[in-house]
Amino acid sequence: MKSTAKKRSIVGRAESSAANLPEVVRRDLDARLARIEGHVSAIRRMLSSGDDCDSLLVQASAVRSALNGVLVGLMEAHLESCVVPSARSGKSDEALGRFRQALETVLKRS
Repeated sequence: MKSTAKKRSIVGRAESSAANLPEVVRRDLDARLARIEGHVSAIRRMLSSGDDCDSLLVQASAVRSALNGVLVGLMEAHLESCVVPSARSGKSDEALGRFRQALETVLKRS
């Protein structure tokens, strides 16, 4: 029986590739991002049609909150699927350093 799973190409470091994330996690993150994308499109339509600013702010805040959820889920999955296995393979300093850098990037305020 042949496997129907697609081989994913890895961009960047193999040990921290999204290809390492469990399929269920990738599907969940993709579904969340698709909902956010649809929500952003709706906000753009609201803006074009001249909806009130209060409604736009509420909807934009909801998108920000949903994106924060994606970031948290991605960081958790990255820790479990990429950082921990890399650290267990003897590259703990490198893995933890990159995780700290990723966390810094996510938490950085613009």
